Amino acid sequence: MPYPDRHTYPDRFYPVVDSVAWVARLALLGVGTIQLRAKNLDDGEALQIVTDALEAIKGTAAKLVVNDYWRAAIVAGAQHLHLGQEDLAGADLAEIRKARLTLGISTHDDAELATALAAKPDYVALGPIFPTTLKSMRFAPQGIAKITEWKKRIGNIPLVAIGGIKFEQSAEIFAAGADSIAVVSDVTQHADPDARVRQWLGQSAEAA
Repeated sequence: MPYPDRHTYPDRFYPVVDSVAWVARLALLGVGTIQLRAKNLDDGEALQIVTDALEAIKGTAAKLVVNDYWRAAIVAGAQHLHLGQEDLAGADLAEIRKARLTLGISTHDDAELATALAAKPDYVALGPIFPTTLKSMRFAPQGIAKITEWKKRIGNIPLVAIGGIKFEQSAEIFAAGADSIAVVSDVTQHADPDARVRQWLGQSAEAA
């Protein structure tokens, strides 16, 4: 079940955070697409955090994307899911589609892109574009040129760029062909996160 309009999902500014508090904060700032990526939770913990995050965005324009925990997303009534390659390998795509969840998939090389496209995703994420210190990456930075190459290959499927991207690089990333930019540390580790979010939202509005 593809999202009704692939060109509006995910939003151009796509922050990725690890707590309900961050989800609530971003939703109140007017962020349209927020990914909740909380690692190493058991089934009960995953269901609780997804349920709480969905409650936190009620009454706002935000869409919550659940990273990894597809079972919890289904049970909690989420609408959007993101899977890494390892998560994808262990997921039940039939159940995910039956629950009418949109599906985004992470990719890092040609083989992973082929795997992702076989799953008919609603968007593909490419990364890391630049070096990132948030987690150990077994893949080298992809660089901006790879964005243009992959966008040509995937056509009208939205392409999300992720990995070490700061606001100051956003115009170049969009110009290279990215439909959306996923942002982690440029928000969560910024000295003034709210002001940074407003910068991103302003840039996205200007480009719309």
